[in-house]
Amino acid sequence: MKISEIFHSIQGEGILAGVSSVFVRTSGCNLRCTWCDTPYTSWKPEGNEHSVDQILARVAEFPATHTVLTGGEPMLFEESIALCAALKQRNHHITIETAGTIFRPVPCDLMSISPKLANSTPHHDPFWSIQHDKIRLQPDTLRRLMDHSDYQLKFVVAQPSDLDEIHPLVDTLKADPAKVLLMPEGRDTATLNERSRWIAESCKSYGYRYSPRLHVLLWGDTRGV
Repeated sequence: MKISEIFHSIQGEGILAGVSSVFVRTSGCNLRCTWCDTPYTSWKPEGNEHSVDQILARVAEFPATHTVLTGGEPMLFEESIALCAALKQRNHHITIETAGTIFRPVPCDLMSISPKLANSTPHHDPFWSIQHDKIRLQPDTLRRLMDHSDYQLKFVVAQPSDLDEIHPLVDTLKADPAKVLLMPEGRDTATLNERSRWIAESCKSYGYRYSPRLHVLLWGDTRGV
């Protein structure tokens, strides 16, 4: 499978924010979010082919026992099943970070699903604008992923109108509001701080959960953290 980077950091997002984790970042994506913060895995995929054994050896170099398989879109790779099965045998806690458009029976402890809202559509690119909108929301796939393991639904929020998309989808999926996370879109501290205030108020109103972006607050818009 094509890997762009493997590194040790803390989980910056979601219900496990702050946990020491090894990140295995696959390269390649079936979406093209306009605000993508890892364009080297989507718009211009970088990386090298790695075997499952090579990935396991690299993960073993770090002291963390939480592993995050992320991307890009890790569900593109059938090898993700064997990789996660091997990590489970090594007693790793596994988080899968996915946009929720592809299902694979990947062994994991937390399915971190980030359905893409209209704010993600790359209107500057005529081809990808159409392709992205065709597949960015797959309710049946989202349900399968939610039924497969413990989950969180993590929405990237840029403006208050995004909530008009989130509420109906949460209702359609019959998702537990306590597992619905609102996370501000932004790649700098000023933007995150401004959006975080009203997003936190929305979480209070609807019983959702607020998600920070700790890695951005700690290290800025930096690769490999």
